[in-house]
Amino acid sequence: MKDLFDLSGKVALVTGASRGIGEAVAKLLAARGAHVIVSSRKAEACEAVVAAIREAGGKAEARACHIGEMAQIDALMAGIAETHGRLDILVNNAATNPHFGSILETDVGAFQKTVDVNIRGYFFMSAAGAKLMIKNGGGSIINVASVNGVIPGAHQGIYSITKAAVISMTKAFAQECAPLNVRVNALLPGATDTKFASALFHNPVIMEKALTRIPMKRIAEPGEMAGTVLYLASDASSYTTGACINVDGGYLIS
Repeated sequence: MKDLFDLSGKVALVTGASRGIGEAVAKLLAARGAHVIVSSRKAEACEAVVAAIREAGGKAEARACHIGEMAQIDALMAGIAETHGRLDILVNNAATNPHFGSILETDVGAFQKTVDVNIRGYFFMSAAGAKLMIKNGGGSIINVASVNGVIPGAHQGIYSITKAAVISMTKAFAQECAPLNVRVNALLPGATDTKFASALFHNPVIMEKALTRIPMKRIAEPGEMAGTVLYLASDASSYTTGACINVDGGYLIS
């Protein structure tokens, strides 16, 4: 019987892959046979993940890219096309959340940075990635959104707004790219123990309040997000597009 989760021969790009959810995803995709391009703003951090993947017997390389910079997106995709001639899997995971506080006090700098990375970056990464996928018969794009895109997080107004946009973006790309054999889906993580979210969940008051809303009464480890990404990247989800999957310990049903 065919292994639906086998990614052998596939080229996968994971952004924001130097730590947290992105690192866990990169390692799992590599473990299932993909050649993984580990990307984030800093090449050194990516190299550490690449070394761990190679030590475990996987295939990986590092490519630095700040997805808030259009020129860097173009250079990344051109480099992948030149080196590999294909892209089969794109995981848009890199994100930013520079403002934690009243939505009324969001300054234009924090607003623009969040929009540039979380919306514009995802949009043009997806467009460029899909074009490269189409040349080789198709592929899979997975956007890492957030439960905050459904229920805005307290003091995370502009971040939540951008994640709501990612959910809508996922459906728009899915609708137009389906006839081109490019599937586009989203992962909606709930509370996860990452450096990105450490300001929230290492605060006892915030943690206690958060756990009252989560039926499983705990926050997730980054690796608990990776399995859903593997499913969406693989042939196991061959008839799935436009899906936005909550992995949140039951938060959105509470």
